[in-house]
Amino acid sequence: MNNMHNLDDASHIYSVSMLNNAASGLLNDHFGTVWVTGEISNLSRPSSGHLYFSLKDNQAQIRCALFRFKHTQVNFSLENGQQVIVQAQVSVYEPRGDFQLIVTSVQLAGAGQLQLAFEKLKNKLEKAGLFDAAHKKSLPIFPKQIGIITSPTAAALSDILKVLHRRFCSIPVIIYPTQVQGIAAAGQIAAAIKTANSRAECDVLILARGGGSLEDLWPFNEEAVAHAIFNSDIPIVTGIGHQTDFTIADFVADLRAPTPSAAAECVSPDATEYAARLSLYYARLLQCMNTHIKSHQSHLMHLQKRLQHPGEKLRQQAQTLDQLENQLHRAMLFYLKNKREKMAYYAVLLETLSPLKILQRGFSITREKKSGKLIRHCADVTAGVHIVTQLSDGEIESVVV
Repeated sequence: MNNMHNLDDASHIYSVSMLNNAASGLLNDHFGTVWVTGEISNLSRPSSGHLYFSLKDNQAQIRCALFRFKHTQVNFSLENGQQVIVQAQVSVYEPRGDFQLIVTSVQLAGAGQLQLAFEKLKNKLEKAGLFDAAHKKSLPIFPKQIGIITSPTAAALSDILKVLHRRFCSIPVIIYPTQVQGIAAAGQIAAAIKTANSRAECDVLILARGGGSLEDLWPFNEEAVAHAIFNSDIPIVTGIGHQTDFTIADFVADLRAPTPSAAAECVSPDATEYAARLSLYYARLLQCMNTHIKSHQSHLMHLQKRLQHPGEKLRQQAQTLDQLENQLHRAMLFYLKNKREKMAYYAVLLETLSPLKILQRGFSITREKKSGKLIRHCADVTAGVHIVTQLSDGEIESVVV
């Protein structure tokens, strides 16, 4: 009876739909537009283009609806696990009485928002050609001086100096101090790069800092730093954070090293390695020299055997000259003997054919006295001509009658 009495006294009884509607109005009037942060889960993408998901933290969750006309204004793709900040109106989905948020805008929270900015700048600079391999400068094999752009109090600087000292301690190092974290860091880094280029003291630069969160490394994702690296005439090697950390500076740099220590190894020759190479080259050179010397010694010994003392050579030449003289003397005697024999032969022959010999055998020769013409026939003379007849023992003059 008491319960019925209370029911009779009730001034108003709500239907379910009325209650849900009233609750929705109260929530909307009380909260208006709110900002809520949480992790996306249970993301649903129906064909209508609307998105439905839950926003949760460690202790609770709330359903959310992002309608298509608002979804098209979000500049990134929503995924499960993203930390986001949503602008929404608190409402009740009346058909089921579900408490929900009607989302009007979404942005990534914390590192997520920075990651979005990172991707935007990366795409922009990549399209502008700042990452092109054609613009990468080669590193010197033996740098005359190495420049380091980092914080003078950073542990990364100590690591770099240890590596440089271990690998090639004679290469001088110049430190260009700068902040590597905070609002002013990007401007100081860009200024340090320009200073190093204007002073032209080094032929390679290391841009480095130790590990940290995306927020800590953010100065190396600033556009001013990217352009300073790109415009540097000196090749730059980055060693920023850990192996898994990538910054815009890494993409623009001429070489990216996974750590500051690795960057130091990239820019410095290994003295131990080169000492081993020099030892090997020295051994090879020594071997080649010994082989060359032995070859020349063998050749010299061969020439030495062929070489004679000048006195011995003169004695051999004198002996040869004596032999030639004897040969010439014998040849001359033979030649003269041969000529004498020929002359004797021709003398006998001439004597045999001599007219005097003919005259001695009783013959005579007659000539005209005046002309000396030889008379062979009687017709060759006329009466009164004086003639001379030559006999073996004299001449007879006569007149033809």
